[in-house]
Amino acid sequence: MLPRLIQGGMGLGVSGWPLAREVSSLGQLGVVSGSALDTILVRRLGCGDPGGHMRRAMAAFPRPDISHRMLERYFRPDGSQSPAAKQRFKLLPLPGAKLTPERQWLLILANFVEVYLAKEGHHGVVGINFLHKIQFPMLPSLYGAMMAGVDVVLMGAGIPGDIPAILDRLAQNLDVTFALDVLNAGDVKHHLTFAPVSLWGEDAPCRPPKLDRPKFLAIVSSATLARALLKKAPGGIHGFVVESPIAGGHNAPPRGPQRLSVRGEPIYGERDELDMKQMVDLGMPFWLAGGFATREKFIQAQSAGARGIQVGTAFAFCQESGLDPTVRERFLESVAHGESDVFTDPDASPTSFPFKVAALKNTISEQPVYADRPRLCDLGYLRRAYTKPDGTLGYRCPGEPVEDYIRKGGTLADTVGRKCLCNGLMANVGLGQCRQDGYEEPPLLTAGDDLACLKRYLGSDRVSYRARDVVEYLVPSP
Repeated sequence: MLPRLIQGGMGLGVSGWPLAREVSSLGQLGVVSGSALDTILVRRLGCGDPGGHMRRAMAAFPRPDISHRMLERYFRPDGSQSPAAKQRFKLLPLPGAKLTPERQWLLILANFVEVYLAKEGHHGVVGINFLHKIQFPMLPSLYGAMMAGVDVVLMGAGIPGDIPAILDRLAQNLDVTFALDVLNAGDVKHHLTFAPVSLWGEDAPCRPPKLDRPKFLAIVSSATLARALLKKAPGGIHGFVVESPIAGGHNAPPRGPQRLSVRGEPIYGERDELDMKQMVDLGMPFWLAGGFATREKFIQAQSAGARGIQVGTAFAFCQESGLDPTVRERFLESVAHGESDVFTDPDASPTSFPFKVAALKNTISEQPVYADRPRLCDLGYLRRAYTKPDGTLGYRCPGEPVEDYIRKGGTLADTVGRKCLCNGLMANVGLGQCRQDGYEEPPLLTAGDDLACLKRYLGSDRVSYRARDVVEYLVPSP
């Protein structure tokens, strides 16, 4: 039986291991974000690994030779690559359809580390959240999380009907394939592949470990999609998280032709409303997300047939979250003074999905800050594969320099208003890049529309709170 309260898996690094571990230790489902964990691990090591947590988890990794090699390559005892040192972080090769064994091992290790630390010191349930649209790192990332014993995999931002079978095979250390979404591919099919046993190699100091198959929760926006997933993966899905359009981060696009409000936000209509009866009739556990962060809404959700709720924003701004403390405190102060705002931006995300942008001074939410940022794509998690004239694969992102995107076959219209989510979200957690010319990547904050849920934890003399406060408010003691 999974807990009735799920802590949202907010990336990059906001739902880190300290938050997930705290929520899980309180008897709920703590979730780490699985996005860009390889870069996050490398940058934490470059900062000197404060507290020694990365190295402690790396010491438990079943392949100590891999851990040792990564420490030699990325660990800086003096923290010389920390943002405070104004030094440029070491960049990893951009992810693509073919990952080198070294990059696969780094992804495996990074996901292992995050889940290992989240599970440390308690007997609660820990999950990991992935975006289906971030495809290139997916297979080794899943494997690394499973090596650490992750209990639940959650996935949205796409149609993850292929994931249950992949989890089944990974649990047996069998080779897996994943359909790659390639632009302009026509009838040609492309796949990502991952072969665990081959990656370990015959000369490895130990053999691949036996893995437990985690439960799988699909993140959906409608009963129709949930039903389709159950048909595609019978028996492999253990429940659904149903997100409404007011949830933070990425939102599902409105059904039908896009219409914008006077503010310029996507307009959601009756077709986008959840049919609760249809969800209940599926006979599967489901959790409601987006605007349910009150005890009354929690009770209403359960009375309507939901197993429970998923809460993101309230956990995103608690002390245990991965947000940079300065960014977190500034935003909570703006909420307390009624000066905050969240805009559903139809153009911000390179994925073309609507994305919630929280207003905060000196962040990408401000037009002058956005306009002053030199366009660059040097992390590449949201790049898309496309077919070049010679039939080989190329990669492009509408957030990269406009001339580069157009040269690769993209259109000018696709680049308008696009923001670099990868770098902005990395800056949110204090790991923003400092470029060689001295430019420092500004944050790009996201939150759900329901900022009122934060005010109950704040006061005239209080602008911080803990994850325990959220859990105890939402889930009263029996």
